[in-house]
Amino acid sequence: MTHFLRRTRTAALLALALAAPLAVRAADVDIPYETFTLPNGLRVVVHTDRKAPIVAVNVWYHVGAKNEYAGKTGFAHLFEHLMFQGTENYQGEYFAPFEQVGATNMNGTTNSDRTNYFENVPTTALDLALWMESDRMGHFIESIDQADLDEQRGVVQNEKRQGENQPYGRVWERLAESSYPAGHPYSWTTIGSMADLDAASLGDVKNWFRAWYGPNNAVLVLAGDIDVETARKKVARYFGDIPAGPTLAQPEVDPAPRTGSTRETMTDRVAQARIYRVWNVPEFGDGDFDRLRLFANVLGGSKASRLDGRLVHDERIADSVSAMAYDGELGSTFMMTADVKDGVDPAVVEKALDEELQRLLREGPTQAELDRAKAIFQSGFVHGVERIGGFGGKADVLAECAVFTGDPGCFRTRQQTIAEADLAAVGASARRWLGQGDHTLVVVPGAQPPAPVDGSTADDPAMPQGVEVIPQPDVRFTTLESDVDRSKGPPLTAEFPDLKFPELQRTTLSNGIPVILAERHEVPVVRVSVEFPGGYAADVGRATGTASFTMGMLEEGAGELDALAFASRTEELGASIGAGAALDGSSAYLSALTDRLDPSLALLADVVQRPRFEADDIARVKATWIAGIAQEKTRPNSIAMRLLPPLLYGQGHPYAIPFTGSGDAASIGSLEREDLVDFQRDVLRPDNATVVVAGDTTLERIVPLLEKHFADWTVPGEKQVVREIPKVGQPASQRVFLVDQPGAIQATIMAGELVPSTMDDSDLPFSIANGVLGGEFSSRLNMNLREDKSWAYGAYSFASSARGQRPWIAFAPVQIDKTAEALAEMRREVAAYATGQAPATEAEIAKIRATNVRGLPGSYETLDAVMSAIGGIVRFERPDDYVVTLKDRIEELSDAEVRETAGLIDPAALTWVVVGDLETIEAPVRALGLGEVVVLDADGNRVR
Repeated sequence: MTHFLRRTRTAALLALALAAPLAVRAADVDIPYETFTLPNGLRVVVHTDRKAPIVAVNVWYHVGAKNEYAGKTGFAHLFEHLMFQGTENYQGEYFAPFEQVGATNMNGTTNSDRTNYFENVPTTALDLALWMESDRMGHFIESIDQADLDEQRGVVQNEKRQGENQPYGRVWERLAESSYPAGHPYSWTTIGSMADLDAASLGDVKNWFRAWYGPNNAVLVLAGDIDVETARKKVARYFGDIPAGPTLAQPEVDPAPRTGSTRETMTDRVAQARIYRVWNVPEFGDGDFDRLRLFANVLGGSKASRLDGRLVHDERIADSVSAMAYDGELGSTFMMTADVKDGVDPAVVEKALDEELQRLLREGPTQAELDRAKAIFQSGFVHGVERIGGFGGKADVLAECAVFTGDPGCFRTRQQTIAEADLAAVGASARRWLGQGDHTLVVVPGAQPPAPVDGSTADDPAMPQGVEVIPQPDVRFTTLESDVDRSKGPPLTAEFPDLKFPELQRTTLSNGIPVILAERHEVPVVRVSVEFPGGYAADVGRATGTASFTMGMLEEGAGELDALAFASRTEELGASIGAGAALDGSSAYLSALTDRLDPSLALLADVVQRPRFEADDIARVKATWIAGIAQEKTRPNSIAMRLLPPLLYGQGHPYAIPFTGSGDAASIGSLEREDLVDFQRDVLRPDNATVVVAGDTTLERIVPLLEKHFADWTVPGEKQVVREIPKVGQPASQRVFLVDQPGAIQATIMAGELVPSTMDDSDLPFSIANGVLGGEFSSRLNMNLREDKSWAYGAYSFASSARGQRPWIAFAPVQIDKTAEALAEMRREVAAYATGQAPATEAEIAKIRATNVRGLPGSYETLDAVMSAIGGIVRFERPDDYVVTLKDRIEELSDAEVRETAGLIDPAALTWVVVGDLETIEAPVRALGLGEVVVLDADGNRVR
């Protein structure tokens, strides 16, 4: 990830409090923690949260792209990949032991400032996790060899190609180079230079490890079902004997504020022009930065913002706008973006962006705007602290603060900064940093720029030069004795905790609407979803995309409030309201703070019962929607997902639609208000509805509120009969469809065919069978195309949930010159597996079974996960104990059942869609002789 595109700064981005309007304040929802430091310098932060029998293990190393130097760009990220290659005492894929114990949220990431590795494990598997993390920290250097380096170099280079092959994908490198002076640690991207990656040697790898991966340069956070005394004993045992590394200086904090305005324009394979305008602003932890977040929210960070109001709603010269601030350790970035509406001169949009910025700089926000911005951040923090691990969980918040400020509780200071921010302070911070020094990049439709001649940075005199000799380890640190015999390998986990899933409580409102409640009281948040049958499938007889468009229009004004007023009221409450459609169902949903549940429910009730569907709003959203469809047709994965379903199901079938749900431009353009009203009458009705609630409430509290807001909802006429989903036969032979993307440096390969419904008895064994083939990191497809061949960043397979026949899809974005070879390998793997030539082994089935069963305790940590499970119970008519009995049902499956359901995939009936540069891929793909080869355009029309 680049400095600009790094993952949003964990929940600390949201760790901002509200001063007055809400009774439940972020300051009241804390992350208590305790700390200790081992003699070798490893800092440990412990947070106890007993809601689920899992522990989040999160290791942050204080090294990122900013610590690279000439000739070595991309090295921090390359090394992150290498650290998943096994260790001196564990040879094999690093993910494998974790899959065996049911780890969830496992990954590693790198940005400009740090590298981290994290996983959530069942409490009983904590020893395994600590053994594995300590083994790669202390026992890695002799395990890496040239083959490992070459393999992961290829994977990283395909990750780089994958990013650059997307629309606007080459923006971030340009912004980094243009926004920072040459040689600044943020002036190159985290992914680095192809030439520098090619030049990386085994000696470089080992020097990087010696320099940066010592315990004294790391923070370990343990969060969840753990206490500090247990942590102290286990961490000392596994990490205490690891010698410290050198203590290396970090680059000086340098936001690099600019004094002048600069601009550039570039063409790309995009559907519409996009404007980026950036400023360099102060670093993580600086009060000005946190006040700039409030300013950004008022300007363009919410649906009720000034930029949205003027550019999207009033003048309609942009399809979307945003303003945001990304923080970094040395300095941060303030960014405005706008997607220019088709036919509008980008200069007109630029002028409007600047006018609104200058007006806000001059006048400052109103008190109401500032209060609303605080409510948004406060609500975000409360929601964020529900998760213990993964991206943005509590472990990330604590680690980030510990690494960058030395204080794991720095999020509290940031909350206070926001809580105390007044109009004068916010305005002063904005004027201080945004009054000058912007850089504007305008991307316009045209030819995608050729892949850059990505030379080495070794001879760049502006870049920092590395040291040839790594300093000696810091002698201030010492080690502890350990009784761990690493020659025995990772400790076995013999016992596993039981799943904690809330009991489902049911009742019925006075007008007959069923209510399902799952209580969870760890955070003051309540989620509510109103579920309806009839999603994309309800488009039969209507314009394609009607379901998605209608659901999207529900929040564009409801009851007494127009679109902007509705957004403003929602944000003032710290609530989140939305609606959407899937293949077989639609839903409107709410996330609310407990003490604001009543007024938040009033808004949700208006959404489903009294949407305004104003003609003016329909016209505005319709134009933006059509622009979004055009954007989909420039993204390789989206093109394939638009084209494959109609090819699988055949024209006229309810599922023969783009699986993006967006429909096509002509059908969306034809929609009138009456079409939306008809869909609401036929689908969004009380006799179709089920209300699902999860979170900090009880039946005694929630039912009166639901009665208040939903009991007078009456049935609008005769109920529509839900159509049966017709069955489709398999094609007589394989088919190959090619879509041209001139100049593409990758090809997206998708293969698909139909398998039985989610409601079929084969569902569970087929999910295990798919897991062996392509459902996990260590599954066959990924091990082949990524780990063995290094042709792809990832290769996977999945089956979407559906009441009718569902699509099974295998996919891989691959480097363009290996398209035919990769397609042949995918077909070989699928055919050998499905026909029984290379059936699932006992070990493979046991691994996927263990992953699914042992991962259950960590799978329902959040309210969103609980709501999703209940939604599946409603949509697919499952028993209420579906989740709690899942473990037994998986364990009862025989290997023979799994192998039999693998045969549901017929390799002779696969439909292939390949999106790439036909000049490079067409002849080799045709030469494979897989069947008829047809060239389509991005709309699915036959070209030849």
